[in-house]
Amino acid sequence: MNYATIKPTDVANGPGVRVSLFVSGCTHHCKDCFNEEAWDFSYGEPFTDQVQDEILEMLDHDYITGLTLLGGEPMEPENQEALLPFIRQVRQRFPEKTVWCFSGYDFDKEILGKMARESSVTRELLPLIDVLVDGRFVAEKRNLMLKFRGSENQRVLDVAASLKAGHGVWCQEYR
Repeated sequence: MNYATIKPTDVANGPGVRVSLFVSGCTHHCKDCFNEEAWDFSYGEPFTDQVQDEILEMLDHDYITGLTLLGGEPMEPENQEALLPFIRQVRQRFPEKTVWCFSGYDFDKEILGKMARESSVTRELLPLIDVLVDGRFVAEKRNLMLKFRGSENQRVLDVAASLKAGHGVWCQEYR
């Protein structure tokens, strides 16, 4: 997997001060995407063990609330495979920090409905994520007043509650 960029102190992509990892590769190609260059799976730099160690060091501060995964598309199957061992490390080392993931995939139909049914990687990765912002960006539904999402069709989901319910469950504070 490649990554497009890493933001060591990001306040726009989840609550508090976060470390944000923008992965490369996305097959959605949403109109007016803010990160179109990251559609290419070979864009950016390789996600090496050294890069992972650097991110773990960035997370090792009291003022950092957690890690956010964006893209590109973190939930592309090939990106999930690369992210899973890393997110396991994050959870083991920093159990108090939250993990947010932004995905253009629909949680109910595509992630639970297909990916989780067909992939053990998805089944293991999902419970390691606290919040998933789902749904493709739709330019015609853009709303700059929404917190942590770009268009009105996107949802901010509590992953643990969603997995328990078997469908997407909103994080109440972001509804």
